[in-house]
Amino acid sequence: EKREKANSFLESILETMEEEPAGRLIQHLLSDPLGDGGQWDMMVNLVQKYGLVPKTVYPESFSSSSTGAMNGILTGKLKEYACTLREAYKKGSKIADLREKKGEMVQEFYNILTIHMGTPPTEFVWQWRDKKDKFHRTGVMTPQKFYKEFVGINLDDYICLINAPTKDKPYNKMYTVKFLGNVVGGHPVRYLNVDIDTIKEAAIKTIKGKEVVWFGCDVGKQLDGNLGILDLNLYDDDLLGNAGCKLNKAQRLDYNESRMNHAMVLTAVDLDKKGKPVRWLIENSWGDKNEGKGFLTMTDEWFSEYTYEVAVNKKYLSEKLKKVLKTKLIELKPWDPMGSLAK
Repeated sequence: EKREKANSFLESILETMEEEPAGRLIQHLLSDPLGDGGQWDMMVNLVQKYGLVPKTVYPESFSSSSTGAMNGILTGKLKEYACTLREAYKKGSKIADLREKKGEMVQEFYNILTIHMGTPPTEFVWQWRDKKDKFHRTGVMTPQKFYKEFVGINLDDYICLINAPTKDKPYNKMYTVKFLGNVVGGHPVRYLNVDIDTIKEAAIKTIKGKEVVWFGCDVGKQLDGNLGILDLNLYDDDLLGNAGCKLNKAQRLDYNESRMNHAMVLTAVDLDKKGKPVRWLIENSWGDKNEGKGFLTMTDEWFSEYTYEVAVNKKYLSEKLKKVLKTKLIELKPWDPMGSLAK
């Protein structure tokens, strides 16, 4: 993941050689080239290219569990590479020669990564005991073979629905964000922008189909992490001199007051007698020390205001929306709020 992001970043640098370093585009590319966040399609790219392995085969290291120091060092290295490539271009080097130099940089970058996190396994022997305590051994597996045999989900069947009710993004159209991605030549990040009720309907169908739903939200708003609650009425900021923010969802996106910053999974939904959602159960990744033992409860009103994205199987979409999936992607600016990455 880190190597692919490095390669993608340096390809973006090669593509923007004529841009001024102080300009908005280059400064945007330099702002966070190696962060831990990502988008659904970025995960799809990695799995389809590399496969998956059991965690016991490739366990956590100190740096993979606490990435701050490593990211800081390697981000500095990427900026050094970018400067080297741009300075060489100014002196007359051809892009083809610079791309060859980029390959050497990515190899050096990968070597540093293996010091921090070990070398990713290319094959392994997989053995386990099932729920009846019966022993199984498959022999030598590759990450790609393991993914196909033991996971088997066709990730191409899934699409990201977003809810961005801003004037520049009409509903029922497909979008992408320029320079947002990780694997060069892989899937671009793809969004189908729909109203929030369509997102909820697809999420409910997915849960009823006994699948969890990956989703992205602005997790810090109206959150009590200890109680495990996301509720619009949790805190009354207006008691502090009318301090509560009165912007609506579209305005919060336009004025950088809110955007997706965290990804979790929806595991259950509480429906009223009319089949409408009342609250949602979320599995988080922050450990099990809160009262919810690692789970959060989100009210449906909170969902409407601060959930921005879900990944669902295309089969849960209407025939009309399935046709929209085949339309041309509308390219958004690199700094568009829907280009934010979830952690």
